[in-house]
Amino acid sequence: MAEEEIQTERRVAVAAPVPLRVRAVAWMARMWRPAGTAVAVCLALLLTWHVVNGKHGLQVWHQKRSEDLQLRKEIDELQQENARLKDHIEKLKSDPDAIEHEAREKLHYAKPGEVIYTLPAPTPGPAGSGK
Repeated sequence: MAEEEIQTERRVAVAAPVPLRVRAVAWMARMWRPAGTAVAVCLALLLTWHVVNGKHGLQVWHQKRSEDLQLRKEIDELQQENARLKDHIEKLKSDPDAIEHEAREKLHYAKPGEVIYTLPAPTPGPAGSGK
């Protein structure tokens, strides 16, 4: 008889409606881990996006790096030009041949008895002429 009573109680317990509050608590107990995992994945994706595209992200870093390389190249070129001009200045201070060359080229000076001929600048012809 004891078995019959237990089975009857089970049937009654199964048949009785479960209150909404109890079902909600049971649902929350089952869903908190998957929901927490989804939130953690969303936060990780947001952080990844920010690292790549943010104000100081990888794209901006790559742009700044290429700009830095370009500016370093320009600095090297300017330093080489500066050194070349310093050498030219030193030659003009001490080398009589360099002084003479500069006077002839820039100032059109001539030695006594020399004649300087100035040729006209070539005029560009029409673009389509093959002559």
